[in-house]
Amino acid sequence: MNIQELDREYVAGTYARFPVTITAGKGSLVTDIDGKDYIDLTSGIAVTSFGACDDVWYKAVCEQAAKIQHMSNLFYTEPCAKLAEMLCTRTGMRKVFFSNSGAEANECAVKVARKYAADTKGPDYSTVITLKNSFHGRTITMLSATGQDHYHELFRPLTPGFVHAEPNNLEYMKVLADAHKTAAIMIECVQGEGGVVALEADYVKGVAEFARENDIALIVDEVQTGNGRSGQLYSYMNYGIQPDIVSTAKGLAGGLPLGATLLGEKVKDTLKPGDHGSTFGGNPVACAGGVSILGRIDDELLAGVRRKSEYLFGTFTGAAGIEAVTGMGLMMGLKTTKPAKDVVNACIAEGVLCLTAKDRVRLLPALNIPDDLLAKAADVIKKCCA
Repeated sequence: MNIQELDREYVAGTYARFPVTITAGKGSLVTDIDGKDYIDLTSGIAVTSFGACDDVWYKAVCEQAAKIQHMSNLFYTEPCAKLAEMLCTRTGMRKVFFSNSGAEANECAVKVARKYAADTKGPDYSTVITLKNSFHGRTITMLSATGQDHYHELFRPLTPGFVHAEPNNLEYMKVLADAHKTAAIMIECVQGEGGVVALEADYVKGVAEFARENDIALIVDEVQTGNGRSGQLYSYMNYGIQPDIVSTAKGLAGGLPLGATLLGEKVKDTLKPGDHGSTFGGNPVACAGGVSILGRIDDELLAGVRRKSEYLFGTFTGAAGIEAVTGMGLMMGLKTTKPAKDVVNACIAEGVLCLTAKDRVRLLPALNIPDDLLAKAADVIKKCCA
């Protein structure tokens, strides 16, 4: 059997894979089993922040793997401590819990918020308000947090304790908070799986102010939007707010599984020994990858992300077959006249890899994608949309 046949025979059928077998890559170019090259505008769904097999990342993870590849969290390791320091220094947050994925980072965020509320207000204060059209992960609890019914249908009963507010409707949020004993409000500043839709600035600021005034923990889910993707280190920075808890993953370790939950001043000491844990969280190889990535997401790189974003918004807005352009930074959604999946398949045939999000073509290129490749890929996308 070839690779695709082998996969269909032995891998659980949870992914509607495209008929492409990728065997190698460098930067923003990846190569399939037949030797065909593709411009990659997916980054493994916003994971390979500096593209495939980035030299600095490769050196960092290999050097760490040659020293020690794993230790229990009952002992200290340098990459874990160093990455936590970098995250706190860059964000103003105070403590970090490391896990393996975005869903786990969000689980930790909810646990911290509920424990903080129980400690300060009482155990009945447990409700978490999230937004309709949100997506927070694939665990049973994070499916319950996700505000999209179709993710719920096959897996009931879901975890109780979540209610969903209308995005960009602050009064509705306040009504829900008054009706429930609320521990936290959890938002994505850009709803990625919900169609790459950015929340309105006044709304985000209003939610943050309301949460602060009522001592409700504000959680911002930066799993997909974080680590430079939005044009700032984290997307909430575009809105001028300071969350109590931030979850992130995906692009943090450049291709290795690593999630992080950042804890602000209010909740930094909420977790005590034994309250939470993760066997692989803070893995030294993954954290060494994270140090190599985060250390290079500097002002110059972020300015480049914003410049490339402006170019893409400009080139796609008003183009034939493109009805709307949404998103932020290098996290973009194209509402197309043709079905999004048809556009993606046409782009694959032309040597460009894209994704979908609901009814939109989704673009998530590497943060450092060269300008010439980005322009070439944009021309292909316009051709396939027209």
